[in-house]
Amino acid sequence: MEYVGLQQQITRNNRKSILLLIGFPSLLLGGLYVVLFFGAIGDTNEAFLSIAPLVLLFTGIWFLIAYLGHSRMINYATGAKSLERKENMRVYNLAENLCMSVGMKLPKLRIIESSALNAFASGLNEKNYTVTLTRGIIDKLDDDELEGVIAHELMHIRNNDVKLLIISIVFVGIFSFIFQVVFRSILFGGNTRSSRKKDGKGGLVIMLVILLVSALVYLISILFKFSLSRKREYLADAGAAEMTKNPLGLANALRKISGNSKIENVKNNDVKQMFIDNGPGKRTPSFFSSIRSIFSTHPPIDKRINLLEQF
Repeated sequence: MEYVGLQQQITRNNRKSILLLIGFPSLLLGGLYVVLFFGAIGDTNEAFLSIAPLVLLFTGIWFLIAYLGHSRMINYATGAKSLERKENMRVYNLAENLCMSVGMKLPKLRIIESSALNAFASGLNEKNYTVTLTRGIIDKLDDDELEGVIAHELMHIRNNDVKLLIISIVFVGIFSFIFQVVFRSILFGGNTRSSRKKDGKGGLVIMLVILLVSALVYLISILFKFSLSRKREYLADAGAAEMTKNPLGLANALRKISGNSKIENVKNNDVKQMFIDNGPGKRTPSFFSSIRSIFSTHPPIDKRINLLEQF
């Protein structure tokens, strides 16, 4: 994938952030309207106008909680701690030199005490931008390789990828919550089904419509999130190669990371999506691998390496 330039990419991602903020609520409200169309008693438009503000208020509160607490949630999920400067001058020197070369403020540096090789960037503003590295990736990569990894994570911050990803994770989480609530209501609501069937609208049919719509909305949102995540990895790779002037450093790092990136104590899939690698290494091309790639958060690592070697 050709790198399009830093400022152009920042502008594009800012535009995408706005579209996400509009698109995800639109998807939510569109699903609500379809449900009301099939299930509302009386005028659908009137019911929609009365319920939509409550849905938006719920979404706003959910988003605000995630916005204010996302850093703590991530640190809790990963067990990350502050990276002490005195014991890790090599990491700080590499990160500071890279930041100085592009005129950006040094983000917070944190560490996960794991022998796995992985890293990720997070944060929504300069106060909480963070680059987190595992102990394994610090110890097992040489300077050029580690510099490439740090540059990759800094590019996620520079390109506003971290904002895009967190926005998508929050909204997909909302859709997932709605789907699970509806599914559980149908699964465990057997005692009230007989009374629902006596209703004019057919309670069970309405619940099945709600389940179908919520599942479709959830599927669309999660596919979009995965697509966005895969693209951001390609762009961060290219940006890191441009920043370091050494694409082979990151390529060699990815080669070492491949197959050694799994952190056992990190179970949250949304957090895993943020890492530089999340999944199997090299894949044999096949029909099923093509299908799996649609539901992958990261592009195949061997393809990333090949692109960097051609940079």
